[in-house]
Amino acid sequence: MSRIEEPFAPTLNVLEALLWQYNDAARLQTLLELKQTWYSEQWAKFWDDWRRDVFDLRTANDFGLSVWAIILDLPLSFEPPGSDVTKIAWGFGTRRKNFNNGNFKRRSGTSVTLSTEQKRLALRLRYFQLFTTGSVTEINAFLAALFGEELGAAYVRDNLDMTCTYVFNFALASQLQQVIEQFDLLPRPAGVGFDYTIDLLLPFGFENRNTFDNSNFFYEGA
Repeated sequence: MSRIEEPFAPTLNVLEALLWQYNDAARLQTLLELKQTWYSEQWAKFWDDWRRDVFDLRTANDFGLSVWAIILDLPLSFEPPGSDVTKIAWGFGTRRKNFNNGNFKRRSGTSVTLSTEQKRLALRLRYFQLFTTGSVTEINAFLAALFGEELGAAYVRDNLDMTCTYVFNFALASQLQQVIEQFDLLPRPAGVGFDYTIDLLLPFGFENRNTFDNSNFFYEGA
């Protein structure tokens, strides 16, 4: 597989600058050796730290994530809009007819702030969204790598009608749900509609036989 990133070795050998004429210059050699020691400790550490804290989205700290947020044009703190004015809301007075017909609504949004790990997930979704071909197999491989190890299974299902459904077998944090919905982060081909569902039911099976009395058969689908 081709790689965009080239191998990077954060090392620098200043002793290579020593010309053969000065091989017997003990003081000059000592100065260069001291400088080499400093470079080996500080130069290499700086680039290792930069790679971990800024370059790699899997390990970046809050500063590095703020840099990526600018590059990928994804705000990491935002205020979602209030509920649609046409939404029927629960209430008193003239709105009491909605006691059994409506739900709560918000007049204005409240600030949403993501945790460091949630920022990493959101930014990795945005990055993948920009470069994916949009195929089901590619998206599912990415979702397995993004969520599978830490949170649980997630996959996309092609509904064969220009729509697709994302299925999460774990509870998504409300903040992450809001940023996914607000900025349309779930990758898919252009012109394809989508929805998502959170399915916490355990599938019936033999290897996971403790679910015999707790769940039903499970259809994964296409």
